[in-house]
Amino acid sequence: MIDKDLMAASSRPLILTILSQHESYGYEIIKKIHELSNDEIQWKDGMLYPVLHKLEKEGCIESFVKISETGRKRKYYRIKSEGTKLLETQRKQWNVVNSVFNLLMEKKPCLS
Repeated sequence: MIDKDLMAASSRPLILTILSQHESYGYEIIKKIHELSNDEIQWKDGMLYPVLHKLEKEGCIESFVKISETGRKRKYYRIKSEGTKLLETQRKQWNVVNSVFNLLMEKKPCLS
């Protein structure tokens, strides 16, 4: 299970990445994250929707109602140009953090 703080920090770039690939609705986003992480990342509605609402308020994504194949109304989300810009910025930041982390992990631990 992934640490709560790390999940919170990674939620925005993960959501934006999914929405940069295709429009989606909440449950589908949660399912995708569970699937891609082999169930290591366990998002719940209570975590996802506040992030979606904040991204929408910031103008990074927009929501719209669409009828699904089953005939149900669903609230879908899609990325906007502001979201694409934010995603690129966050991708660069995550790459830097990941590079530093990997470099640190290559070093032999200091024995006291």
